[in-house]
Amino acid sequence: MTSIYKCRLRIFAAVATVGICFTVTDAGAADNDLVIVTSFAADQTAVFKQAFKKEHPDINLDVINKGTSAGVQYLQETAGNNKTDIFWASSPDAFEVLKANNLLEKYVPATKKTASEINGYQIDDPDGFFLGFALSGYGFMWNTSYMKSYKLPDPNTWEDLTKPIYFQHLGISAPSRSGTTHLEIETILQGQGWDKGWETVKEIAGNAKLITNRSFGVPEGVDSGEFGIGIVIDYFGFTSKAAGFPVKFKYPEGTTLVPATIGVVANAPHAKAAHTFVDFVLSEKGQELLFNPKVMRLPVAEDAYKNAPEGIPNPFKGEIKAGVHFDSNLSQGRYNVVNSLYDVMITYRFSELQAAVKAIDEAEAAVEKSPNDEAKKLISQAKALVYNVPITEKQASAPDFSAIFKVKRKKAEDKVEGRQAEVEKDWDGKSVENYSKAKDLAQKAKAML
Repeated sequence: MTSIYKCRLRIFAAVATVGICFTVTDAGAADNDLVIVTSFAADQTAVFKQAFKKEHPDINLDVINKGTSAGVQYLQETAGNNKTDIFWASSPDAFEVLKANNLLEKYVPATKKTASEINGYQIDDPDGFFLGFALSGYGFMWNTSYMKSYKLPDPNTWEDLTKPIYFQHLGISAPSRSGTTHLEIETILQGQGWDKGWETVKEIAGNAKLITNRSFGVPEGVDSGEFGIGIVIDYFGFTSKAAGFPVKFKYPEGTTLVPATIGVVANAPHAKAAHTFVDFVLSEKGQELLFNPKVMRLPVAEDAYKNAPEGIPNPFKGEIKAGVHFDSNLSQGRYNVVNSLYDVMITYRFSELQAAVKAIDEAEAAVEKSPNDEAKKLISQAKALVYNVPITEKQASAPDFSAIFKVKRKKAEDKVEGRQAEVEKDWDGKSVENYSKAKDLAQKAKAML
């Protein structure tokens, strides 16, 4: 497996998502203050904040919540007058960027008892600039009451989610809006290959009821019964179940594991307090907090699993079949390209894609009842048009090409200039044409029967 800590990253210097500040930090904070920038939800960080304050009442802990990309950009922009002590996020990619920019301090706790790797997979930075404190995998969750109501079978594989029976019963976010969704999409692409992977991704998206504006919208949609199945990071499923919602979560065999990470910021104004917090997160008590119903993440301390809640798998015993050996160099070399492709082909052409997929499903159902070779040929042509990807995997990873994708659009009308605009316009034109032709061919095939 390629270590995710050997990659050279370029992604987080792009336009970042604006974060939400839950607590404003005083520039003249005392030495016993501690400032943490994190991408984690407030209810999750509150669990750690409360427990930490109980043990260290003399340390005033302030938490600033920002999206991962926004957090990295914030640390880069404030490096000359840094006021942050700790960066805490799911994406280890972000820490590689900070490390490369000399924005992290090397720190390894003397009494560290957590694992630095699992099955040859690196959890901690080998140089000691950041540490994994939890593990996460990817899959899908579903609302059991919803599934029973619609008489839908439980899914087991990514391919199951492409079946016509799930049409308009799925929810997913866009990788440009969610770092975890990006890892989910990239996991499918790496596990199935570029062409087959995009076919699966497009079919899943074509079956979706909606593409949510943020990753949290997916578990919320499943919990509420807005749709039945959501593509999510594991702890979304676990926390929903712990909260009493009628949900289940599944790791398909084509999943992967990545660490959630913590690191001390270079020139931290309160380095001693920062070290104390890192020690706490990696301590026995800190690792056990990961099983709190509001957190529900997988510890990197093997001993912690002795007290794991029912239904939480132990990755140290091989209870998660992470069949994809995640290649971080490959992922990051095409990060913005994949996001743009998804948005142009799927997010901003969702209705066109969905109409084409529906027409194909209906034609296939008809030809199954009344076999017709000519109709089958038309359906095959329609599928080829829908699944078409305008660039090859080699092109997507070419440094000169990937470098042109600098703007992350939040909506279709957001302005993009230069070469990126030209390429995305070309992709959009091809997508619209292909989906329209595919729909016509599928309807023609159905009319023949």
